[in-house]
Amino acid sequence: MPASITLSNLTWSTPDGRPLFSHLDLSFGPERTGLVGRNGVGKSTILRLITGVLQPQSGTVSVEGRIDLLRQSVQVEAEETVADLFDIVEPLAVLARAERGEASAEDLAVADWTLETRLAAALADIGLDAAPETRLAALSGGQRTRAALAALIFTEPDMLLLDEPTNNLDRPGREAVIDLLARWRGGAIVVSHDRELLETMDAIVELTALGAKRYGGGWSQFEERRRIELAAAEQDLAGAEKRLAELAQNTQQQVERQARRDGVGKRKAARGDMPRIIAGGLKRRAEETGADKARLAERRRQQAMEDAAAARERIEILQPFSAQIGTASLPAGKPVLRVDDVTAGYLPDRPILQGFSCSITGPERVAIGGPNGSGKTTLLALITGALQPWSGSVAVSVPFSLLDQTVSLLDPALSIRDNFRRINPQSDENACRAALARFMFRADAALQMASTLSGGQLLRAGLACVLGGPRPPQLLILDEPTNHLDIDSIAVVERGLRAYDGALLVVSHDAVFLEEIAISRRVQLGEPAS
Repeated sequence: MPASITLSNLTWSTPDGRPLFSHLDLSFGPERTGLVGRNGVGKSTILRLITGVLQPQSGTVSVEGRIDLLRQSVQVEAEETVADLFDIVEPLAVLARAERGEASAEDLAVADWTLETRLAAALADIGLDAAPETRLAALSGGQRTRAALAALIFTEPDMLLLDEPTNNLDRPGREAVIDLLARWRGGAIVVSHDRELLETMDAIVELTALGAKRYGGGWSQFEERRRIELAAAEQDLAGAEKRLAELAQNTQQQVERQARRDGVGKRKAARGDMPRIIAGGLKRRAEETGADKARLAERRRQQAMEDAAAARERIEILQPFSAQIGTASLPAGKPVLRVDDVTAGYLPDRPILQGFSCSITGPERVAIGGPNGSGKTTLLALITGALQPWSGSVAVSVPFSLLDQTVSLLDPALSIRDNFRRINPQSDENACRAALARFMFRADAALQMASTLSGGQLLRAGLACVLGGPRPPQLLILDEPTNHLDIDSIAVVERGLRAYDGALLVVSHDAVFLEEIAISRRVQLGEPAS
């Protein structure tokens, strides 16, 4: 029987009682399915329900075939090795005893003579060169993710469950994952905001507050279908608002006509032109007819209001929020940054950057690339003054802000609102609330403590505080800004950065993101720069 996963009438709420989904019906077959949706909508929760880590509050989860899950982060013990990750420590020990001529009959009976070859092939398939005895703690976060994915493939499950598999990966690592999944012929459920990866999917399932909806094809087909649905929702909203306006106008006209008729009747009665009994009957019939018309008009008004509300809800889901920003007023020829012949590192005699130079002038948009460990984070530390060069010089000539992966510019003990007022002291309360609302922190959402925010919410809050103020910095430095954002949030950040008229220095391995924000120049660490 082909691998399959079926969710039937599934309901789940967070521990604080916030419902994520209710009566959800969803199925996955032996194909590659991208699972997308805004942060906090329940994508990772669905994976945990499928694996049995969580139990549904109601409904059922049915799994046919063997599944395995790759989580967002790979936690390791100090002594844990690649062999531990692959769960092959004892089988490798058996082979070692056999090579030394120390194997028992039992050892020889269970020895897997293809193990080392299959291990090497699995690691090579994901572009990782590591020996079985390599400690996982010695690998970078991206390398550990690649090792974990190789271990997942090594077990040959019927269905892969991947939670943000390209997060924290350098460009070669992302390409290895994308290529592997493009060649994968089993089933896969991939929670991701990586549009390159999602392009290789056979189907996209979008999870929203309205439930789940399946779209055939990869990311491009999904986007096109959503554009059509957004246009239809906007047309529905316009139609409902037009009906409401017409009903209001008709109601007013009926009130005015009735007032004129009432005036005529009163004048006739006052002159004695109409017998009292006839006048009373006419009045009752007029009142009954008026009441019927009023009830009909109210039903139509209620229906139009419900149609408008439903259309607005669909538009809210289909259309990312808007991020309008002020002007940085950076002249074209103004020097912004100069890094001149810098050598730096953290341990004596082990430089990470050596003789490195680069510069930014005016509103240039520069992307810093290079594999994990090539010195991108070190360069940002030098530019922001967190690290001093051993030799050479670093000069930043304009006001700047850094949004690192932990968004350390936000005070975790303060609310989003209070952080905004701290960073933008010249903004009043109305300007603060309007700016935060543009980044989807409306009303009480703006009062959330920074320490309680998810990774995606944290970066969105940081962008709101830095770009939402009246005077954005003239240099904005971003360190892997898309790692924890959902796709709708990425789209809004892209639109905001396209409108930003300051200089950009961006460390990112997301090729689509870099293209969307119109990067003008790329600096590859380890290569000559200017």
